[in-house]
Amino acid sequence: MAATPYQQLEQEFRRLHAFRGAASLLRWDAAVMMPRGSAAVRGEQLAALDSECHTLLTSPRVSRLIERAQANEAQLEGWQRANLREMRRERDHAIATPIALVTRLARATAVAEVRWLEAKQDTNFALFAPHLEEVVALTRDKAHVLSQALGLAPYDALIDGFSPGFLSVEIDRLFREVSQRLPALIRDVIELQARRPPLPLAGKVSPAKQRSLAVEVMRALGFPFDRGRLDESDHPVTEGVWGDVRVTTRFVPTEPFTGLMGVLHETGQAMYDLGLPEAWRDQPVGRDRGMALEESQSLLLEMIIGRSRPFLRYLRPLLDRHFGAGGPAWEVENLYRTLIHVRRGAIRVDADELTYPVHIMLRHDLERRIFEGTLPVRDLPQAWSDELEGRLGLRPSNDAEGCLQDVHWAIGSFGYFPSYALGGFIAAQFYETLRNDLPSFDEDIAAGRFGALFEWLRQNVHGLGASLSSQELIKSATGKKLSAMPWLRYAEAKYLEAE
Repeated sequence: MAATPYQQLEQEFRRLHAFRGAASLLRWDAAVMMPRGSAAVRGEQLAALDSECHTLLTSPRVSRLIERAQANEAQLEGWQRANLREMRRERDHAIATPIALVTRLARATAVAEVRWLEAKQDTNFALFAPHLEEVVALTRDKAHVLSQALGLAPYDALIDGFSPGFLSVEIDRLFREVSQRLPALIRDVIELQARRPPLPLAGKVSPAKQRSLAVEVMRALGFPFDRGRLDESDHPVTEGVWGDVRVTTRFVPTEPFTGLMGVLHETGQAMYDLGLPEAWRDQPVGRDRGMALEESQSLLLEMIIGRSRPFLRYLRPLLDRHFGAGGPAWEVENLYRTLIHVRRGAIRVDADELTYPVHIMLRHDLERRIFEGTLPVRDLPQAWSDELEGRLGLRPSNDAEGCLQDVHWAIGSFGYFPSYALGGFIAAQFYETLRNDLPSFDEDIAAGRFGALFEWLRQNVHGLGASLSSQELIKSATGKKLSAMPWLRYAEAKYLEAE
């Protein structure tokens, strides 16, 4: 019997999944193993795969099959209808952007990324400014055509590409909730912590010992090393697909927790990928629900659980065994104070849990102003310094510490930054519900029992794939729409704890 239009679509998207999986592993190889001089060759390989993906999604055949499948949608089951919706969404995003614009933007960002790195090394924004202006102009064009195709405001169309289901009006509401309380909270916490600073962790721990600890922790969390790997790279990443997930981190001898926290962050995303519905692993409905949900899984594991007393009670004997750690500095209470230490700083990636949202809100506001045309690109360094001083009370010492510290805008990732803060808010709302649903949560974590945690996540988040919208998934898991209040309650309870 001939395959139905819907069944033929599944075959086409199975090919798309294979292309994307190959591209993901090529990116992993570039981060971990590829010789530096091979970058140009790798770029050509990734560009070819991206082109194949775009060609498949924009082909007349796929559009015809979608139309025919929609005509018979009533005959499909629930997961199939959700899959068809996601197929259509991917097609609409791809077909809305003319290939000429895709090519021009790819070329512009490739050049801009190189010039960004040069400008950062020279701490000279002027070297980068004309290239960023070109990327902004082309991204505005992209936002405009996406806006018309998707029925969204231009900036919302960009956000939708990273965190579907979130609109700027909702993001602005959440950011207002946080910004009303956060400046005073940061000030109060810094004053409180100054009265009892943690003892320093002196000495060095070799990367080999740090890796040995990280692997044991990953095994306890349930990471399957027969379907995944841990490697080292300059910046921690997670790449791969269901059934083959690659995690990387960076081990620093003088900072024994940097590598482990990176592992927890990336393992959170990896466990999300591995927990996606197996039956739909090669279909759009079997993918994650976007960057905000991915980040929520990373922050839940790294920031909320990994920097908690119960987790450190589990970790303490492992530190003895792997590091030979001893003395007051390595006791649970001092480690806890070390890992939740709050300080104002200019660099986003070094920020603590409380000041991090400030960095995201700063970037969100600046890129909105850039796209509205009220902030010329060449005025970005001054605007950045003024905003950072107004929000955190300090100014960057140079452009590298200011508007050149992130690569995101150089590669055209406008609308991406909000996902970082959204992930934190979502994680806190999940955590609040988790603690209510699992009465022995703290005891389980302290004993190294993570099964109940990940079973809850599989049932309420991972196993749903993209069958629900982001907002529907959050409400299904927690019984409430997304709010910043759980994050604020969590932050105040954790950081203003009475001595």
